[in-house]
Amino acid sequence: MTIMTPAQAGVSLEDLLAAKELRAQRQTDWLTQFSQPLISLTLVTPGPVKDSVSYRQVMREALQRADVMLLQHGWPVLKDQVFWLPSGAEAFWCVAHPAAEVKAATVALEQSHALGRLWDFDVICPQAGVTGRRSLDLASRRCLVCHGPAHACARSRHHPLDQVISKVEALIDGWHRAH
Repeated sequence: MTIMTPAQAGVSLEDLLAAKELRAQRQTDWLTQFSQPLISLTLVTPGPVKDSVSYRQVMREALQRADVMLLQHGWPVLKDQVFWLPSGAEAFWCVAHPAAEVKAATVALEQSHALGRLWDFDVICPQAGVTGRRSLDLASRRCLVCHGPAHACARSRHHPLDQVISKVEALIDGWHRAH
C-alpha cells in the first residue's frame, strides 16, 4: 500500500520531529505485530526540503533495488509499505530472515549503487533493536563532502549546508546523466 501526500517547499523542525516520532511508532507497531526484522528506508536529504521530484526519483530507485534484492535472496516479505510524506519518503519491509544478513545486504546496496549514499536503510531486529554497521564490523558512513565520519560532520555542522546540498544534487545529476 502506498500513502501519498503532495510535495512542499520545506518542512519545519517541529514537523520533522513529529514525523520521526510517528516513524518510530510505526516501526514499533510492525515489530510487535510481526516479530520479524524490519527494514526502514529513508533518504539523506539535507536542508528543509525533504520532498521533491528528484528525491522521489531517488526513492523509487531505492525501492526498486530493495525489492529486487529481497526477491533475489528469496527472503519472505510479510508486509511492505511506502509513505510519500512532506517530511520525506519512508518505506518499510517486514522480512522473515535474520536481521544481520538483511543489514549486510542493504549495506551492499548502499555501497554498490550510484545513489546508494543517499539511501538510509535501517534494519531493526524485534529482539536486539537496530542492527548497525558496527555490529557487522563494517565501516561507518562517510561524509558526502570530506569523506570523514558522516555522523561527526553532521553533528558538528562541519560543512555549510549549501555545500552538502550541492554534493547531493551532484550525485543525483550524475545518476541522471548515466541513465
